[in-house]
Amino acid sequence: MNVLLSIKPKYVEEIKKGRKKYEFRKSFCNKKNFDKIEKIYIYSSSPVKKIVAKFLLNIIIEDHPTVLWEKYKDVSGIGEAEFFKYFNQKEKGLAIEISNLKFFKNPIDPKSIFLNFNAPQSFRYVEDIETNNKITNYL
Repeated sequence: MNVLLSIKPKYVEEIKKGRKKYEFRKSFCNKKNFDKIEKIYIYSSSPVKKIVAKFLLNIIIEDHPTVLWEKYKDVSGIGEAEFFKYFNQKEKGLAIEISNLKFFKNPIDPKSIFLNFNAPQSFRYVEDIETNNKITNYL
């Protein structure tokens, strides 16, 4: 099982520069599926609107946002005010570790893969994009 994860372009850049090693989410798929996820594809949202990279799901940490901030602020790729505004008084948050990251030399137009593609608000389950499209060109 694979996931297409929407991430704002400014955070994709932070990931690419190595300053963002965790993707923070209020929710992320059903917990029973965590162990089934192999790859996470990064969809850089508007204005880019392309699948730009992939990484392997290694670990998902669930904790109070304050704890997540204290543990991962130095590799968060996000400012403190923006982090807490995103979580907005939530009791739980998720930190998805980004490991074995590979950016595609040629970002993929999802409309060339998915019929009637609509960008996911957060994520969507997908087939293996590389196998189905013979993609092997990484940076």
